[in-house]
Amino acid sequence: MIPLAGAVRRVVALGAHCDDIAIGAGGTLYGLCAARPGTRVDALVLSGGGTGREDEERAALAAFCPGADLDVTVLKLPDGRLPAHWDEAKSALEELRARTDPDLVLAPRTEDAHQDHRGLAQLVPTAFRDHLVLGYEIVKWDGDLGRPNAYRPLSVELAEKKVELLQRHYASQRHRPWYDREAFLGLARIRGIECQSRYAEAFHVTKLTLDLEG
Repeated sequence: MIPLAGAVRRVVALGAHCDDIAIGAGGTLYGLCAARPGTRVDALVLSGGGTGREDEERAALAAFCPGADLDVTVLKLPDGRLPAHWDEAKSALEELRARTDPDLVLAPRTEDAHQDHRGLAQLVPTAFRDHLVLGYEIVKWDGDLGRPNAYRPLSVELAEKKVELLQRHYASQRHRPWYDREAFLGLARIRGIECQSRYAEAFHVTKLTLDLEG
């Protein structure tokens, strides 16, 4: 359990693909790590291992987690085939859980239309059963964005920093029609309106325990 405004010192960040974590929660990660040097971040990505995408991911997460005690694991599960590799993904999450007890878990949301994102999201509570899990969203052609119930306001500077790092570190994704500054800042602006901020990242929370007196 984590208090609503408690200090976060240990974070687990989960992605089905290289760039998922940064797109969905890069601003939150950057702000948290910059404010609390020495924060432990364990990142697990299920696909892209042994390719140029792994190199991109390692460099990107180092930039998105300034001053953090960062450990990055990138596996080699095939992109788009998570349902057929359920056991390997489940084992990877359980191995990670065995060596860390995070204050916060960042992961895809269970309503995501992409089968890899959705499959990972469904596995998270089987390993991290008593943890605050924020399910991030990823803009894409599926048109699956929903109604989030948790927001992390971003300053103009932090939103711009997130976009700058996304553009700098993921050159392999720049050709995608949705991977651009307008898309990232546009969604952040909409989420900011919803929480009375200029920009924001939005999350889906399934279960939250409140400690309002702690």
